[in-house]
Amino acid sequence: MLALITAAPYALILMSAAGAVWGPAISLSPRLQLPRWLMLAVLALGWASLLGALQVGGWLALATLLLAAWAYQHAARRTPRLLGGLCTLLLALALAMHKVPGFVNPVLLKGVLVSADAIPFTQYANLDKSCVGLVLLALVSQRITSMAQLRAALRTAAPIAALTVVAVMAAALASGLVRVEPKLPAYTLQFVVVNLFFTVIAEETFFRGLIQGQLARWLDQCWPQARWCGLLAVLISALLFGAAHLAGGATYAALAALAGLGYAYAYHATGRIEAAIATHLLVNTVHFIGFTYPALAA
Repeated sequence: MLALITAAPYALILMSAAGAVWGPAISLSPRLQLPRWLMLAVLALGWASLLGALQVGGWLALATLLLAAWAYQHAARRTPRLLGGLCTLLLALALAMHKVPGFVNPVLLKGVLVSADAIPFTQYANLDKSCVGLVLLALVSQRITSMAQLRAALRTAAPIAALTVVAVMAAALASGLVRVEPKLPAYTLQFVVVNLFFTVIAEETFFRGLIQGQLARWLDQCWPQARWCGLLAVLISALLFGAAHLAGGATYAALAALAGLGYAYAYHATGRIEAAIATHLLVNTVHFIGFTYPALAA
C-alpha cells in the first residue's frame, strides 16, 4: 500500500468516494441534497491536479461523463436520455481505454515477476478508469440499499462466485495459461485494493451496470413475455467482456468471456452490481494468490 500512498495519495480519498456512494447525501435544504461521494471525488481530483495527474482535458471529460450519466438516468424526455446514454457509453469506454488526454496515471508496480515463470506485471493507479467506475456506480448501476438486500444478494451470489472461480481457473490450467503457484507477495494487499477500486468496479459497472442492464431492459420491452431476455443480456455482456480482452490473445479473451458469464449471471440473479463486483474480485484474487500471475511466459 505504501507505493499507492506515495505515487497517488489522492487515491485514498477517491476510494473513500466510492464507499460514500452507499451513504446518505448531505442535506443543504429540503430540496437540495449534495452527494458525499461527489464532494470527496472533487477533493481527490483537485489534489490530483495539484500533483499533475489530472489536467484540463481530463476535467472536461469527467464533467461531460457526469452530465451525460445524469441525463441518461434523470432527463424528463426520451431524446436527452438516449443522447445521455450514448455519450455515457462512448466516453466511459474511451476513458477506460485511456484514449482521452488529460490523465497521467502513476505506475505502482513496474515489470514485477509475481511468479518466477510468468510474464512481467505492471500495475497502474488508473485515475481515468477509476472515475468511470465511480460515476457509473453512483449514477447508473443498481445497488444494494439495505442490509436485508445485502444478505439476500450474498446468499444468491456465493455459489455463483464459487462456481465461476472453479470454472475459470480449471479452464486456465487446461489451456496452459497458468500453473498452480501459491504465493503471498508483500504487495498482495495493494494488488487487491487497487484491482478493486481502479479496475473491477469500472469494468463491472460498465459491462454489467450499463450494458447488460440496458440490454435486459430493452429486450424485455421488445419481448415482454419472453423469459430469455435477461439470459441473452448475460451472454452478450460476457461476449463483449471477452472481446475487450482480445489484446491478450484468443485464449485469454475466451477465459475472460467465461469469467464474464459468471459475473453477468451474478448480476442477473441478484439485480445488484455488488454481486458482480465481488465475484470478479474473488476470481482475480484467487488467480493472483494461487496461480501463475498474470500468465506463463511463452
